[in-house]
Amino acid sequence: MSEMGYVIVGAPIYRGGAFVIDKFLENQKEIQNNYPLSELVLATEQQDFIEELKGMLKRWSVRGDVLLFEVVKPDYARSGCCWNVACGREAIRQYTLSKTEASHLLFIDADMTCDSNVINIMLKELRKYDIVASGYPGRFCGIQTGGLGCSLLTCDALKRITFRCYEFRNHQVIDEGEVLEMDAFSIGLKFRHGYLLSVDHYDTSGSAKHIEPHSVSVLRRVSNFRFFRYILVKTGIMLKFNITIPLHVWFSRLFKQW
Repeated sequence: MSEMGYVIVGAPIYRGGAFVIDKFLENQKEIQNNYPLSELVLATEQQDFIEELKGMLKRWSVRGDVLLFEVVKPDYARSGCCWNVACGREAIRQYTLSKTEASHLLFIDADMTCDSNVINIMLKELRKYDIVASGYPGRFCGIQTGGLGCSLLTCDALKRITFRCYEFRNHQVIDEGEVLEMDAFSIGLKFRHGYLLSVDHYDTSGSAKHIEPHSVSVLRRVSNFRFFRYILVKTGIMLKFNITIPLHVWFSRLFKQW
C-alpha cells in the first residue's frame, strides 16, 4: 500500500456533456497506470446512461463504477448545470466516504484531460493543506484559478463539508466551487489554488485550450486571498447576485496575463 492510500477520481457526467469521453477515459487509463491505487467514479442523473458508461469503462479497461444520483433543486431553478454538478459531486463525496476506504478524492471534469501523473503531483502539493485546486483554461474568460474541475480533497475535509450551490429567484447562480471556498474558510480548512500541472479543457467541437504549470502572479495571489474570496461569496449571497463573475471577467480583460 502507498503511504498516501487509495484515491477516488470523481466526475459528474451527462450524455450531452460527454463529447470527449474517449479522450477522457484514455487519460484516466494512463492515470491509473501511474497510480494503481485509484479508481474512477462517474456520477450521472440519467438512468439510461449508466450501462453505456459501464461499457465504456470496460472497453477502456478503466477501474471504476457509475453512480445514479437525483438532482434536488428549488421549483423555480432554471440552471441545470449548476445543480447537476453540485448534486453529482455530493453523490461522489458520499460514495467515497461510505463505500470506499479512500484517503483522498480527486475531481477531474469529464471535459478535461491532464498530466497522467496528476495524482502524485496533487498529493505532493496537498501536504500542508486540506484542499488543493489546480487552475485550468476557462471556456469564456482566460484562465480559471478557482473552480473544482481539477481539485484534490482529503477525506477528513470531505467529512466536514457538503457540495451545494445557490440559485436565487432572479436566477443568479453561485456555483458549488465558490460555496465550497466560503464553507472551507468558515470551518478553518486550508485551501490552496495554483497552476500545478498541464490541463486541456475541451469544448463541444473537440477543440482544447491548454495550460502548462507556472507560478501564480501577484495579482492572482491577491485576488485569491482566502478572506477576500470569502467576503465576495458571502456578499453575493446577501445581494443575491454573483459579483465574482463580473470581477473575474473584468480582471481578465484588463490584465491579459494575470
